[in-house]
Amino acid sequence: MTDAQETAAASSLRTTGGAPPDDGGSADSGAPTPLLEPREGIPPVIADEAALAEVIAAFAAGTGPVAVDAERASGYRYGQRAYLVQLRREGAGTALIDPVGCPDLSALGEALSGVEWVLHAATQDLPCLREIGMVPTRLFDTELAGRLAGFPRVGLGAMVEGVLGFVLEKGHSAVDWSTRPLPEPWLRYAALDVELLVDLRDALEKELDRQGKLDWARQEFDAIASAPPPEPRKDPWRRTSGMHKVRRRRQLGVVRELWQTRDRIAQRRDVSPGKVLSDAAIVEAALSLPVNVQALAALTGFGHRMGRRQLEQWQAAVDRAKALSESQLPQPGQPVAGPPPPRAWADKDPVAAARLSAARTAVSALAEELNMPQENLIAPDAVRRVCWEPPAADEAAVAGALASYGARPWQVEQVAPVLAAALAGQEA
Repeated sequence: MTDAQETAAASSLRTTGGAPPDDGGSADSGAPTPLLEPREGIPPVIADEAALAEVIAAFAAGTGPVAVDAERASGYRYGQRAYLVQLRREGAGTALIDPVGCPDLSALGEALSGVEWVLHAATQDLPCLREIGMVPTRLFDTELAGRLAGFPRVGLGAMVEGVLGFVLEKGHSAVDWSTRPLPEPWLRYAALDVELLVDLRDALEKELDRQGKLDWARQEFDAIASAPPPEPRKDPWRRTSGMHKVRRRRQLGVVRELWQTRDRIAQRRDVSPGKVLSDAAIVEAALSLPVNVQALAALTGFGHRMGRRQLEQWQAAVDRAKALSESQLPQPGQPVAGPPPPRAWADKDPVAAARLSAARTAVSALAEELNMPQENLIAPDAVRRVCWEPPAADEAAVAGALASYGARPWQVEQVAPVLAAALAGQEA
């Protein structure tokens, strides 16, 4: 038994009642133990094919689950690619792999096929891992496990401290991981992120089993592992921060043109779009519709630090939008699939609004009883769809509707009875 497992065995997860700690701290009377160094020290960064082949062989020969993490350069580089991949497995130790030097990790992914991958907040890392050929067939998500088990704080640091009694140093989470060479303190931080993931997984599995939720968690993990890559967003420019201020179609056209121009520049330079031009500046230009470079330069976000050539490229984008015909301008809002936003229900369909209110109250009470967030008990969109176009107010019909909207079997089993009762109550 490792030190971490011994600490977990003595933690509040094992006390009478078994509730997770309220404050995320260790249940031991003493202070949590700082985790300062990886057990085998900081491993060398793997950046060539020969070294990668050795890692693949070692991890293929390892035993038990494999802890996996990835570091991106969000806010610094274009896109969400991985700039460091960390793994740890019993018998193989810890590996730090540079996806810049080793951009194809599909052989490693294949060597770990069938092995359970342990990730924290898996949906954040799976897209960038998929890009380099690493796709799990089985996984355990320690953040999601914490949510289902009712922990109030589910960040990795809070979970490791609350469950295992160790403190992780989190000072480098937002650094530029595209930096080369990576500083030693960053590498230490990265190695420690996977140091206790399997220990955390083991303790959470026991807790979920004690609460009768282990099968629920496995259904959730299977759903994540089997989910296809998300479809590209339609009209991503509409997610520009501050868009709620933009009302007129001509102004929307300016936002779209500036956003697309910024995106092309950011992609070419491999920098975060926000470093090219801020969202606030895009919205400011759309609202003002500047007539020339001088008027543009007077706007917030286009100040004295921006050169004449840059200002001209942004003004050209504004002018292109101003020259569009009415038929070429974007329509306000986005086509909404499914029910309208809940705030509009009272006006559009007061009866449906009453159904939704009753359903939300019932789901909230059930989530509190099961000690988990409502959004993990059932997707809010599924509840809205059932309430907007309700099936027959009986349990079987509601169960079928929930399943058709993607609810897992355990969710259907728990939610269908209370939702059917809430709908029946409104009909009565």
